[in-house]
Amino acid sequence: MANKTITFDPDAGVPRGVNLTIYTGSDFTTNFTVVNTSSSAFDLTGYTGSAAMSKSVSVGATLGITTSFAVGFTSAFDGKFKISLGSTATRNLREGRYVYDILVSSGSTVYGIANGNVLVVPGITTAPS
Repeated sequence: MANKTITFDPDAGVPRGVNLTIYTGSDFTTNFTVVNTSSSAFDLTGYTGSAAMSKSVSVGATLGITTSFAVGFTSAFDGKFKISLGSTATRNLREGRYVYDILVSSGSTVYGIANGNVLVVPGITTAPS
């Protein structure tokens, strides 16, 4: 399970770039801690979140959502949330490069908080059943 700290400045309007790796057939979780430009916890109380990824394709091609992550606020007051996919969902992913984004919203205001590349790597071995 990866832990990422990101600085969020709602006035800048620019998401933080964070790259991720997913191994097919395994559970995936990344924890995020959001801080403001003063390095204090960014209070996410009252926010909702969504996150999705899409297969990365050539410029000009249409992207469609490949899968959506579950987003959970583990301690909204402390700026902590996680995104996750279960092993059933990762098993269905094809290896390769994807792109993703994470959005948070408060009321009708939506912020892109993080985005980047996702490298999907096929599992070489599986756990015995």
